[in-house]
Parts: sequence; C-alpha cells; structure tokens
Amino acid sequence: MTNLVLFGPPGAGKGTQAEILKKKFNLVHISTGDVFRYNIKNETELGTLAKSFMDKGQLVPDEVTIKMLNAEVEKNVGAKGFIFDGFPRTTAQAQALDELLASKNTEVAAMIALEVEDKILILRLLERGKTSGRKDDADEAVITNRIAVYYKETAILKDYYEKQDKYYGVDGEGDVKDITVRLATVIEGL
Repeated sequence: MTNLVLFGPPGAGKGTQAEILKKKFNLVHISTGDVFRYNIKNETELGTLAKSFMDKGQLVPDEVTIKMLNAEVEKNVGAKGFIFDGFPRTTAQAQALDELLASKNTEVAAMIALEVEDKILILRLLERGKTSGRKDDADEAVITNRIAVYYKETAILKDYYEKQDKYYGVDGEGDVKDITVRLATVIEGL
C-alpha cells in the first residue's frame, strides 16, 4: 500500500497535484478540508462535534480529526493507498496518523513537499482568489500571514519525516505537468 503525505504551503498546488496523482497511481485522495466539510454538511456525529469547536473559533482536537480520517480509510478498504492532503499538521497528528495506519498494517511511505518561493505562492493565491471567491485568497496580508503560520507551525514536520528517511522535497514551480513528472518520479522510486 502506498500512503503519501502531500505537503507544502498554501498555494503550492497540493490539491491540483493530488487530483492528478490519485488517477495516475489509483490512490484515494483524502483532503481534511473536504472531510470536515462533508461531515459538517451531513451533520454526522463527528461533524457536529467538530462544528462545535469551530463555531467557538477553536481548533478541532486531533482525536476528532483522526476519527474522521479513520472513517474515510474504512470507507476505502482494499485501496492501493492514500494521499493525505492537509494532514498531518503537527508532530502529534503525524504520530496519530502513524498509529492509525499501523492498526491497518500499513504506514506512510513518503512525505512529499512541494517547495515554492513565497512570491510565487502569493501570486498564485491572489490569482485563485479572483476565480474561486475565497476571501482568504484575495488579501495579500492574509496570504502572507497564512504562509508565515505554515512555516512556524507546520513545516516542523519535515524533521519528523526526515528522521524516518521519508521526506522528499520536490520543486513545485513551473508547469503543472512538469511538477507532476517530478512527483511521479519520487513515487515510482519508493
């Protein structure tokens, strides 16, 4: 089973590449944002619980997030593997993901990080803001803050996966097809 953590700052192209890679390698794409939205929209028990934290402006506890991810993995028994997009974001979440996968007799094969210069991220997100209607992509100050938060809070996972020899940095700049080739080369070499 090939389980990948697709990683990178906002605007790096994770969602775009995950959609391409899931088809190319027959993997299941699990986006935590999509999982949250699905559970909240469908008023599942976990969605209602997650919403109660979000409504107070609090982070959803890791335990709730892991239960949602477990439900997604369970829905896809027999999958060739998963692409985790937007999770983990902390060392505690990475350890919880390791435990979840170990309980299924599998593990994370690689954490692949899309590496993109900040100025390019800002331009990509501003462009996406024009077409997506996402308010957080329309304001350069908000974008700059989101990137800073990523480096401060999430980029530390690089060390976690480097210690396991599972970290792969990939140039996330240029044409979408070229980036896909770089990612596929890493995946095929696992």
